[in-house]
Amino acid sequence: MSTQLKGSASHSLLEKTMTSGSVAADAEKQPAPLTRTIVDEIEEMDDGVPRMRGFFGKLWAIVQKLDKYGVEARGIERVPPTERPQKSVWDCMTLWCAANTTIATFSTGTLGPGVFEMGLRDSALTILFFNLLSTIPVAYFSSFGARSGLRQMVFSRFTFGYWVNMFPGVLNCIGTVGWSTINTIVGGQTLRAVSDTHRIPIAAGIVVIAVLSLLPPFAGYKFVHSYERWSWIAPAIIFFIMLGTCLPYVPQGPWGGSGSVEAGNVLSFGAAVVGYGLGWGSYASDYTVNLPEDTSAWRIFIATYLGLNVPLILVQSLGAAYTIACQNNAAWGASSAENGVGGMIAAGLSPMNGVGRFFTLIMALSIVANNIPNIYSLSLTVQIFGPIFQAIPRLFITIIGTAVYIVLSIVGASHFDSWLDTLLVLLGYWQAIYAVLITEEHFLFRRSWAGYDFDASSKPSAQPVGIAAGLAFGCGIMGAVLGMAQTWYIGVLGGKIGDPAFGGDIGFELAFAFSAVAYPPLRYLEKRYFSR
Repeated sequence: MSTQLKGSASHSLLEKTMTSGSVAADAEKQPAPLTRTIVDEIEEMDDGVPRMRGFFGKLWAIVQKLDKYGVEARGIERVPPTERPQKSVWDCMTLWCAANTTIATFSTGTLGPGVFEMGLRDSALTILFFNLLSTIPVAYFSSFGARSGLRQMVFSRFTFGYWVNMFPGVLNCIGTVGWSTINTIVGGQTLRAVSDTHRIPIAAGIVVIAVLSLLPPFAGYKFVHSYERWSWIAPAIIFFIMLGTCLPYVPQGPWGGSGSVEAGNVLSFGAAVVGYGLGWGSYASDYTVNLPEDTSAWRIFIATYLGLNVPLILVQSLGAAYTIACQNNAAWGASSAENGVGGMIAAGLSPMNGVGRFFTLIMALSIVANNIPNIYSLSLTVQIFGPIFQAIPRLFITIIGTAVYIVLSIVGASHFDSWLDTLLVLLGYWQAIYAVLITEEHFLFRRSWAGYDFDASSKPSAQPVGIAAGLAFGCGIMGAVLGMAQTWYIGVLGGKIGDPAFGGDIGFELAFAFSAVAYPPLRYLEKRYFSR
């Protein structure tokens, strides 16, 4: 923390509300405090955010007290290079490893055989290659946090502009709440499946999962990393045990289909896999802003890439194997039919009796590690919508977001499979567009880090107008519509792949391609006309 005030030219918003000039003058003559908190610095920010006025002042008074106990007060304000205490780059690996070593990842793998009727071989190969490809942008964007000190959705203002950036911000809020909803339903199903005699109501299980998921995001960045650093170990061990129990029920062959129908299924399942892995892209730099500015980008990339792909590939493949095992084991199939993915996990651990029920409980609670980044990033994304939203302390946004997805989880518990598939694919569409636009702006138009003014991230006049990004985003949506293959709509091009009744989803590929082609000429014209 800085130990000196930023000078007489920087006044707090609280001082500006004082009606007595002499009081303000006397306040300026006071000696600088020996210790500072983040709230002290926030009070001095002359950024037009009404943090200390009226209702907001009462909220920040609470934050002032909690800040003394280590609760993070900072929101989307830039983290200065001098105030970055995080040391280990491998926190990037453990965070993403924990977030993906959960039953949410497992449930994504079940879609291959369960929804798209694929064999284990084709499911596993689809999981492998689509994950290796789709997580590259996530790992790359993670390095932006250390270099800029900016959260991911704030950094994207340098591509979309201050105002247009609110559109991907809305989509990101939908994604964070949607994922938390889906995850919590899975966790509630698994808690319900722990006991055959004393069934926990799924609504009660949902509330338990949601409340536990709230605590680290409420406390902030340091607590998020502290929890994720160790929470992956127990679920990882249990997943290996589950692998052993399911192997006798997985046939050795044939493991997959062939022909155009199988090709369409591979593309559709691949779109769901991309939606899960690439879905972290709009959060990526949120979890590296406390790393030193000179941290190696390659080290961050490698740590993040490994932390994502090791659990994604292994756990999703296990989910696919379990779906096939349930088809070959009547008792397991009945448990899965009654309690969904939670019943599937409980069945796999049932040979261990009481210990198996304890392990099922741990697996239900593993979903907390996946919810934590969603809710923490939601609290940051909401603040990009303007000064009024930025005036709401980040930690209170986590409470509101949690309340919203608890209601959605209880309402949607009976529609899990259809919600999961649709959400994953829709996330893949917009995240593909987002990733390519951020990347092209960085390489083609900024060309080096000297092309950014990180301290001007909150000034609309210092950002692009956003017309180019908005139009290119629209082109990407057009590509997605042409290539999508969903139960509720099959695009013109998506319908020409595989079975005409189901098609093959190439929406994210076309979304990526259309926006990638459209953005460079549009951005060139925008820069030439507006000079920014």
